[in-house]
Amino acid sequence: MRALIQRVSGASVQVDGETVGAIGPGLVVLLGVRDGDTEAEAKWLANKILGLRVFEGADGKFDQSLAHVGGALLVISQFTLYGDTRKGRRPSFGAAARPEAAEDLYEWFTEYVRGRGFEVETGVFGAMMDVALVNTGPVTLMLEREARS
Repeated sequence: MRALIQRVSGASVQVDGETVGAIGPGLVVLLGVRDGDTEAEAKWLANKILGLRVFEGADGKFDQSLAHVGGALLVISQFTLYGDTRKGRRPSFGAAARPEAAEDLYEWFTEYVRGRGFEVETGVFGAMMDVALVNTGPVTLMLEREARS
């Protein structure tokens, strides 16, 4: 699994002009599911994101996590994180999980994070979405957990 996370002062996602999810300060998580990923990778990635210290404390250093600042998450499914552009000009998405498997793991991820007590907003799996955000810092990080055999 891959997650591109962005620290935001606010973010929203729209489908067909209607806002389906919005948060104030927190993290936008663009979540990619790879073929073969399981709940073990999703749990590891969720815990990593929740524990990341990417918010500044009083001294201006990154020493606060999402829990410390009372932030929320906006989680958007994004299979294009597994786009391979090494050959040609059109990305190949062969490494991405099939939609059914990806959706199940995406839902598991969001429910796991909610179960840990965090506010979670989402987009609509498989829909064409418009994501708006204000990235503060800017802070953008790529996290990855390869499937274990």
